[in-house]
Order: sequence, then structure tokens, then C-alpha cells
Amino acid sequence: MKNDLERCLLSREQIMEKVRYLGEQISNDYKGKDLVVVGILKGAIVFLADLMREIKIPIYLDFMAVSSYGSSTKSSGVVRILKDLEISIEGKDVLIVEDIVDSGLTLKYLVENLRSRKAKSVKICTLLDKPARRTTKVSIDYNGFVIPDEFAVGYGLDYKNKYRNLPGIYILKEKIYKG
Repeated sequence: MKNDLERCLLSREQIMEKVRYLGEQISNDYKGKDLVVVGILKGAIVFLADLMREIKIPIYLDFMAVSSYGSSTKSSGVVRILKDLEISIEGKDVLIVEDIVDSGLTLKYLVENLRSRKAKSVKICTLLDKPARRTTKVSIDYNGFVIPDEFAVGYGLDYKNKYRNLPGIYILKEKIYKG
């Protein structure tokens, strides 16, 4: 696996420091509120697990699985819900937890979809933001790191369902995904 990686972009220590900071911010901002944390499967699961442990207020937890990529490395722009929420979000504050914001198309769709379910508020927390790939405007409320337009894997992020278990964020060699 290491032969597939160009370099380490973010170490586990850098990530954990940022996760602690985000957890503190979220805890302060949502104190006394009904917060539903919605993890976007599969990529956000590692970030979400660590982030939840840093949020010091009661939360509801649910998951959604969406697809806009298929087997491609670029978003098709067509979002499909593969797994929907199991709890009602009506009248509750919702925090979408995502691994990476790329084009913004999936998150724009999700925010609109969840708002239509009468959520009190819908905000976004992402570990990684790749603004160079943005094709639509999306407001990120809690942002871990802005990264360059390179193919990142690890800490939940994958390429063809591999590399999710790496402890940090790494840049994948171009020959792997263009080869």
C-alpha cells in the first residue's frame, strides 16, 4: 500500500488536534439544543467516530449513504440516496458530517433535502475542503483543512474502497488512479 502513496498530507496527530478543536466549537455552538449528527457513509465514518468523542453535549446520531460518483473519480452531479435517515429531524438542529467537500454538488443536494424535512437548522462539518474543485456554492460551517486539488486517501477516504484504514491523509500517486 505504501508504494501507492506519493506523500503524507496530514498526520494522525494534526488530524486529532483539529478534531478536538472542531468538537469544542460544536459543543459550544449547540449547547442546550437538540442536535442530530448525520454521518455520510462510508468516508466520514472515521472522522465522525473521533469527532463524536470530542463533542461534549448530548447528540442524536444517524447516517445517510449517498452516491454521485459511481466508479468514477469525478462527481456525475446526479445524487442518489442509498441509505436514508431512520429518525425524524423535524424541529431539530442537524449537523452533516462529511469527509471531504469537493464539487459541493452532493452537499448542496443534502442540505436542501434535509431542510425540506423541516429541520430547525442544517449545517456542515467537513474534515477536508477542496475548493479548487467546487462547481456550486456550499457553505461550510466547521472546516478542518483546506487541501490542494490532489487525490487524497486515508482516514476514511478511499480509492475503489481501498486505503480507508490509513491513519493519516495521504496523496495517492497519479499512476494508481489514472493508470
